[in-house]
Amino acid sequence: MSALDPTVAGQLAEDLPPDVFRTIIATFEEDLTRLVQELRAAYDSGDQDGYERAAHSLAGAAAAVGAVGLEREARLAMDHRQPEAAITVLPRLVAEAEGALEALHALIH
Repeated sequence: MSALDPTVAGQLAEDLPPDVFRTIIATFEEDLTRLVQELRAAYDSGDQDGYERAAHSLAGAAAAVGAVGLEREARLAMDHRQPEAAITVLPRLVAEAEGALEALHALIH
């Protein structure tokens, strides 16, 4: 499965001027970096509410650019009822974030 939904990410890349698309990717990357740090800090400190808030923000950011794998993992992280522990979801979430960024950057070139 691709890190990106081509109907969302591809459409953004096609419809937006290249400089605007680059700005969106740069903003997404900044948000992603900050939110993953918040997620890790909340996890490390045992702050479940903070963990779920950061995961919720990540899910929204991912959906906006079509990062389907990242959105899926973030939605798992934000649901305290799901059976997987954060320690197993967090590494997958980070891997999906890296994959989404790589795929978005590839759309520029």
